[in-house]
Amino acid sequence: MADRRLQVFHTVARLLSFTKAAESLHMTQPAVTFQVRQLEEYFNTRLFDRTHNRISLTKIGEQVYKNAEKIFEQYSIMENSVKEMTGDVDGLLVIGASITIAEYVLPVLLGDFKQKYPDVHIRLRVSNTDGIVSLVETNAIDLGLVEAPVNNKNLAVELCRMDQLVAIVPPKHPLTKRSEVTTSKLATYPLIFREEGSGTREVIIEYFEQSGMSMDDLNIIMELGSVEAIKSAVTSGMGVSILSRAAIQKELQLGLLKEVKLATPLKRPFSFVYQKQKFRLLAIEELLNFAKNYCDALNKKS
Repeated sequence: MADRRLQVFHTVARLLSFTKAAESLHMTQPAVTFQVRQLEEYFNTRLFDRTHNRISLTKIGEQVYKNAEKIFEQYSIMENSVKEMTGDVDGLLVIGASITIAEYVLPVLLGDFKQKYPDVHIRLRVSNTDGIVSLVETNAIDLGLVEAPVNNKNLAVELCRMDQLVAIVPPKHPLTKRSEVTTSKLATYPLIFREEGSGTREVIIEYFEQSGMSMDDLNIIMELGSVEAIKSAVTSGMGVSILSRAAIQKELQLGLLKEVKLATPLKRPFSFVYQKQKFRLLAIEELLNFAKNYCDALNKKS
């Protein structure tokens, strides 16, 4: 409902980038520039200072931005209150998830959510943890679910549950004779890791470092961009790896892989990450509450 020019300006001002604003709004950069210029012509003043490919808000621009925040908050309050009274929960939600969560956690959650709210349309974007955090920062997605700690203090981060990681090996591997394996023993075998930027990779590297080992001590023979690729490589006998227990249930049942417990348990957080803005659509609030309840139910079972 709000003035489109003001919406575009608000996004550019928040991100201080026409390029990032265009991506967030699913617009071309010239279209974003046109909308901002239209607003500047309306006020008959500059709202941004543009120097050396960088932009900053003018004093008037800062005042317009503060007022725009209040306007959009009031629009959101009005829209949500009407929807609460009518019982309507609809709209388009864009969710982002890191690969393990997208493949092994989200399908059931989103399926149950769609049954309860059939008029909410959901788009899912899958990336590694760094990619999802970046999408949240630019407001390209409404809610992210990631599998590693998030260090951006400007974002809201809430724990969903703790995920346990285990070593995986082929069925006839020597480590299957052990009840558990130490990091030093694991490091004597060829290792298969996820790519840089992966939350799984980050927590595993930190796990080895905490036991006094550096990357130079590890025989990493392969780095792959998906959980499925790692499982296939391990099944083929190319090396061993560490993955979420949630990701290997099918292979364990079929006897394609064996799980070996780590002598020092390794857990990492599955977390929600989103913008700390005060105004959100009712559908986003409902999804977040639904996801929190889903995680609480999983935690009670474990």
